[in-house]
Amino acid sequence: METLESELTCPICLELFEDPLLLPCAHSLCFSCAHRILVSSCSSGESVEPITAFQCPTCRYVISLNHRGLDGLKRNVTLQNIIDRFQKASVSGPNSPSESRRERTYRPSNAMSSERIACQFCEQDPPRDAVKTCITCEVSYCDRCLRATHPNKKPFTSHRLVEPVPDTHLRGITCLDHENEKQTLEMNLTNLVKRNSELENQMAKLIQICQQVEVNTAMHEAKLMEECDELVEIIQQRKQMIAVKIKETKVMKLRKLAQQVANCRQCLERSTVLINQAEHILKENDQARFLQSAKNIAERVAMATASSQVLIPDINFNDAFENFALDFSREKKLLEGLDYLTAPNPPSIREELCTASHDTITVHWISDDEFSISSYELQYTIFTGQANFISLYNSVDSWMIVPNIKQNHYTVHGLQSGTRYIFIVKAINQAGSRNSEPTRLKTNSQPFKLDPKMTHKKLKISNDGLQMEKDESSLKKSHTPERFSGTGCYGAAGNIFIDSGCHYWEVVMGSSTWYAIGIAYKSAPKNEWIGKNASSWVFSRCNSNFVVRHNNKEMLVDVPPQLKRLGVLLDYDNNMLSFYDPANSLHLHTFDVTFILPVCPTFTIWNKSLMILSGLPAPDFIDYPERQECNCRPQESPYVSGMKACH
Repeated sequence: METLESELTCPICLELFEDPLLLPCAHSLCFSCAHRILVSSCSSGESVEPITAFQCPTCRYVISLNHRGLDGLKRNVTLQNIIDRFQKASVSGPNSPSESRRERTYRPSNAMSSERIACQFCEQDPPRDAVKTCITCEVSYCDRCLRATHPNKKPFTSHRLVEPVPDTHLRGITCLDHENEKQTLEMNLTNLVKRNSELENQMAKLIQICQQVEVNTAMHEAKLMEECDELVEIIQQRKQMIAVKIKETKVMKLRKLAQQVANCRQCLERSTVLINQAEHILKENDQARFLQSAKNIAERVAMATASSQVLIPDINFNDAFENFALDFSREKKLLEGLDYLTAPNPPSIREELCTASHDTITVHWISDDEFSISSYELQYTIFTGQANFISLYNSVDSWMIVPNIKQNHYTVHGLQSGTRYIFIVKAINQAGSRNSEPTRLKTNSQPFKLDPKMTHKKLKISNDGLQMEKDESSLKKSHTPERFSGTGCYGAAGNIFIDSGCHYWEVVMGSSTWYAIGIAYKSAPKNEWIGKNASSWVFSRCNSNFVVRHNNKEMLVDVPPQLKRLGVLLDYDNNMLSFYDPANSLHLHTFDVTFILPVCPTFTIWNKSLMILSGLPAPDFIDYPERQECNCRPQESPYVSGMKACH
């Protein structure tokens, strides 16, 4: 009840709300308290009417008033009804549960305790004072009348007796049979008030958000006006600059034309004078005088005719402004596209252009919004299976990030060989960023060569370390503990030990009909065939028979007799060793191995030669372990533990 009462308390007078007003911010305030706030806001001598706004004392939201003042605000009728019920419930509340049902009494207030309650059953006048009030009968009894009307037996033992109360208060006292209803009402009322409080808080937050939207709108509108004004200012400046150039060109052209006009006028005047003189001489009747003047005029006319370029100046009639061709179509198109900058479209990784080595991957991508992108960000992580992709995508710590990439490609160095990675490209600008779809790319297998230190003395290794050949005459090599030394077993090993990743290599057998190809731990014995112990796994051919061997157990495998090249896929992380016929895209056999140590590629021949091709990407026909179908996996052999075969 105390919690409920605190929810119904005015934040100003700290009493229960009286005639509460419902403010626009969803908080409430007593009418009289709101009036006092307005009065306190006025200086002495001023009236209340001029005050048009005040702040909510709870959330400081500014409450605007119309011409009606406080009367223009809504009354919180629901809250007033809750307060009225709360007050009634407080007056009629039950007492401590230690009292018996029969003796539980109503405790009157101090004002009521001094009031005399008369027995309503006495026939004498005046009636005696009542000692109990029966809630069931709704009658007050004196001691004598109570004993007479309520003997200590049923049904009277179920009547509820309380301290004497006047009739006006009987309505507020709940009988014991409905005591739970009052508790339920209190609980529901408390929940209702709590929910209303939560709604008020939610409304206050929404109102604050609305206010912030108004602020942000004004800010963006001001920013828009500022940016547009800057564009207009730039256009005005450029307009003035170009106009000055046009005027300067006009002055220059007119000056030249004016000079040409002056030259023409001067020539015209001279020609006119000469013509007039010639015409005057032609009219001369005196032969002597004519001959005397005509010779001079004739020479001048001849001279003027011969030098026509002097008399007629070189006039330039070009009035075009060939150096001022205005074409703002590109700028107009840009201006027509003015809008808010949005986050760029997601880029797309072009998997067909991506390349890889054993420790690098070069990622290429394209984007439709290259002009709006400020930079790219490349994210990558090791891919360990489809099941963990979602958790990987949501885990920030597991991703390596390369920020601030300006071009649409990037080469990542220092990667694990034979390992699959997930790559994501993020396009970024000032408005945000968008991610590409994740793409899986794989580094190539670790390249290796044959290790001369481990090669049997009767084997010859080529200079490039990629080919081995049986050579009975080659006995010059010294014996070392690492060297294969078995009698009739001519073995060699690669110069690497693999402890992670997925690696693929191929072996070209040529015409050899007796060989064994596989992997082994470093601790595998060197004086016996590989596959004869628990530390090695091989695919072997003995003439026309093809077998797989491990721990001295063999199993026949159906293989095309024309097999000339063998593919080996070592998936160390998934504990698998597989053999393939790459020429026919055929899976031959898979060992399921729980690797506990690094392994080394091993090779054995009894005739002819072998050539290795390492550092290769796995062929497209080979499915990754998580995508392999059941029919690609061999069945369990009842006599070879840990080995499976496809027929």
